[in-house]
Amino acid sequence: MGILKSFFGNTRKPEGLLGRWMVAGMNRAHAEVADWGMQYLPQTGIAEIAELGCGGGRNVRALLQRYPTAKVTALDYSEISVEKTRRVNQREIQKGRCRIVQGDVSKLPFEDARFDLVTAFETVYFWPGPTESFREVYRILKPGGTFLIVNESDGMKAGDDKWLSAIDGLRIFNQAQLSGFLKEAGFCDITVYHDQKKHWLCLLAMREDS
Repeated sequence: MGILKSFFGNTRKPEGLLGRWMVAGMNRAHAEVADWGMQYLPQTGIAEIAELGCGGGRNVRALLQRYPTAKVTALDYSEISVEKTRRVNQREIQKGRCRIVQGDVSKLPFEDARFDLVTAFETVYFWPGPTESFREVYRILKPGGTFLIVNESDGMKAGDDKWLSAIDGLRIFNQAQLSGFLKEAGFCDITVYHDQKKHWLCLLAMREDS
C-alpha cells in the first residue's frame, strides 16, 4: 500500500522513478478523455495556445496536429513532466512551433492577453484556489479567447472518494463548482459538456470580447 500511495502521490507533481512511470502512463490513460474534450474546440482562428499542466506531453502533440499553423506553449509544475513533454514534442520544438516551460499556474510566466486558447486536461484537481488560478488564465487570454477544462471525474461518481485519500492535494469538483469558480474569475460565456455515463466533464469558458 505504501508503494501504491507513493506512486499515485506522483499524480500531482511527478518526481523520481515513480514520477517517470506516472507521466508515461498519463499519455495512455488520459488520451480518450482528452480527445473527447478536444472535439468541442473551434476548428479555426487559433494561433497561440497555452497547455497548462502538460503532464506527459501527448496533448501538446495533439493540439499541434489539430492546429497545424498554431504555436503551443506548455507549462508544468514538475521538472519530469517538462522533460517528458520536450522529448515527445522535440521535432516541433526544433521547428519553433512549441515551447515547454516549468512554472506554477497560480503565477503564470506569460504576458497579458497573449493566447487564443488555454487548455487544462486532468489537472485542475490540483490547482491552487482554483478561482485565483483561473484569474491567471483569464489574464493571459486574449479578449474572445477560450479556456478548455477536461476532467475524467465529474464529482458524482461512486468510488471517487478512494482517490481523495490516495492522492495528496486532490480535489474533485462538479460542474456547478467549476462554473462558479470560472464566473468568479471573470469568465462570462460558459458551456458544459457532460458524459453522464462515463462521468467525463468538459467546460469551455470564454473571456469577454472587449
